[in-house]
Amino acid sequence: MKSINSVEEYMELYNAEVQLILNKIREIVLTIVPEAVESISYGMPAYKLNKKPLIYFAAFKNHIGLYATPDGHKAFEKELSAYKQGKGSVQFPINQEMPYSLIEEILVFKKNQIVEHSDSPKIQ
Repeated sequence: MKSINSVEEYMELYNAEVQLILNKIREIVLTIVPEAVESISYGMPAYKLNKKPLIYFAAFKNHIGLYATPDGHKAFEKELSAYKQGKGSVQFPINQEMPYSLIEEILVFKKNQIVEHSDSPKIQ
């Protein structure tokens, strides 16, 4: 298996429909947290803020996995209850509308949580 070195390389592995979803999530992350550091970690797109995990996401055959552990899932337990979940993950089915506004809310929460212990400004 070829080693993936960038988010662009990761996205190229998928069909156009999935690429649109992945690009939209990436755009959300980089809009809400433009200072996030983008990389590939655990074989998927990963974003860190102040060297702390912010969010990860990955494409699978039938869903997009979102990883906003640990507190991102706990804080949105009610909103995420409609989706299949694993330890520290949630699965958004590809054949349903992606909950982009919920992803945005989770990102704002995670960013504010991380910056509480730093000098970076919070966002509303």
